[in-house]
Amino acid sequence: MSAATAGGTDGGAAPVGVVLVSHSGPVAESVATLAAGLAGGADTVPVAAAGGTPDGGLGTSAELITEAARTVDRGAGVAILVDLGSAVLTVKTLIAEGDELPEGSRLVDAPFVEGAVAAVVTASAGADLDAVAAAAGEAYGYRKE
Repeated sequence: MSAATAGGTDGGAAPVGVVLVSHSGPVAESVATLAAGLAGGADTVPVAAAGGTPDGGLGTSAELITEAARTVDRGAGVAILVDLGSAVLTVKTLIAEGDELPEGSRLVDAPFVEGAVAAVVTASAGADLDAVAAAAGEAYGYRKE
């Protein structure tokens, strides 16, 4: 797991953190790098990848997700975006348990790549967790034709 950061203009308020959960470590890392880069690439929005298993295999790891969420938590909430299947179930279970993830952690229903970019860009503007989640979810409507 690694963390990238993206620029913000909020004048010092704690930023929303973003965690990207994929079944593949390289996919999660690449999307984190892309989102941070498109948001300006500075250092005020914490973004972390939680991809694959601790041994580098394909899968989903509650341990990596928890570590990533704790890494990006600055007290303003953590938006968690997932790719598919067991990633969704793992995050839902962690949230239901209530003590594994930082307070204010939220599973965001959004497309993985476009939603990640929208979430990080919106967080970099100083938005709160509700606005970050809404922007990520709106990415479902992005048309490519």
